[in-house]
Amino acid sequence: MTTQKLEQTPLPIKTPVFLNAAEAQIIRALRKSGHISRTKVAEMTGWSKAKTSQEVRVLVAKGYLLDEDEGISAGGRKPRLLRFNNQMGYVLGIDIGATSIDLALADVGGVILKRASEAADVRNPAEVVLGRCVELGMELLNAQGCSVDQVLGIGVGVPGPVDFSRGVLVAPPLMPDWENFPIRDFFMQTFTSAYVVVDNDVNIMALGERRYGDAINVDHLIYIKIGTGIGSGIISNGRIHRGSNGCAGDIGHICVDKQGPICRCGNRGCLEAMAAGPAITEKALLAANNGESPLLLHLMQNNHGVMTPELVSAACREGDEAALEIIRNSGQMIGDVLAGLVNFFNPSHIFVGGGISNFGNHLLVSIRRAVLRRSLPLATTHLMINFSRMGADAGVCGVVALALEYLFVDEEHPFLAV
Repeated sequence: MTTQKLEQTPLPIKTPVFLNAAEAQIIRALRKSGHISRTKVAEMTGWSKAKTSQEVRVLVAKGYLLDEDEGISAGGRKPRLLRFNNQMGYVLGIDIGATSIDLALADVGGVILKRASEAADVRNPAEVVLGRCVELGMELLNAQGCSVDQVLGIGVGVPGPVDFSRGVLVAPPLMPDWENFPIRDFFMQTFTSAYVVVDNDVNIMALGERRYGDAINVDHLIYIKIGTGIGSGIISNGRIHRGSNGCAGDIGHICVDKQGPICRCGNRGCLEAMAAGPAITEKALLAANNGESPLLLHLMQNNHGVMTPELVSAACREGDEAALEIIRNSGQMIGDVLAGLVNFFNPSHIFVGGGISNFGNHLLVSIRRAVLRRSLPLATTHLMINFSRMGADAGVCGVVALALEYLFVDEEHPFLAV
């Protein structure tokens, strides 16, 4: 992993950086490839060589871009490639999970330089958990040899519904005491030069998959997280779709059985209550106790009488039919809901992540079958449904991507990332 130290920028940069329409086009083009020639910029924008050179010179003069790298020659002189000026500063990503916190320090080109993680409990007061995040962030800065005022942006992921415009949690089931806590203001007390962005954990994972995983440059995708709950992050036209209040993608509370169990939201038969980790565990406990699965009973007894999703996964690997049926049923219900999203949204890719995704191909095959059975043929012609290969890295990479997305903004559309 790269660990080179960056020189401090002579002049402090106020974030977010506002760009005019032409500057924003260049930044968007550069973000897609990481480096780009002036000729390619002209091709992508339709500008003349003169206009391209003029606009590029402005961004280089402002200190945002460098053109020191040489590209591959196509027969003549090697082209000079534009890239982000890493001397601008750093971004900090903070991924807060139910039981852990993960941080990453990256340069403005998105290269992760330092990481830290430790166990945590979000049921503790927000000041305690976020205060520890600040301490770990400072440790990363000290290890990199940089100062607080070099942090230009901070991305924060939290496990609950987020009002994106205010950067606060709204009725978070895992940590009710965090509701409306000013997360952005808390971090800005220490990182005074940084622009802070807060989003929910599944949107973060979708961003991480698109910037660092198998979805690079995929413009239409759904990332579904299956764990204690079920949620999804939706990327449309290359951007996270949050809806009017920031709660788009909350598919865990779509009804799949009106006579089903009561969900934590108060309704009956929600997908989350029927197919997520706790539901799988409850069904496995029943199968063990009623004699349907001696293997599950044996595994539970060896685990001090406690049934867990990991035991169900182990039983699946042993070919236990009761465990396999539980997973197939969960996969079918998830697939049925996803089929509605596929018909409505028409994504090119669906990525499955979260702890329950570790159950393997039986879950994935069930999801695929349900989606293919209930979706329109045209919507599934080129649809790819796969597990995310990023694992837990999707979250911490996603918060870095979130910070980078709002480092530059279009002055004509200040609420949209470039």
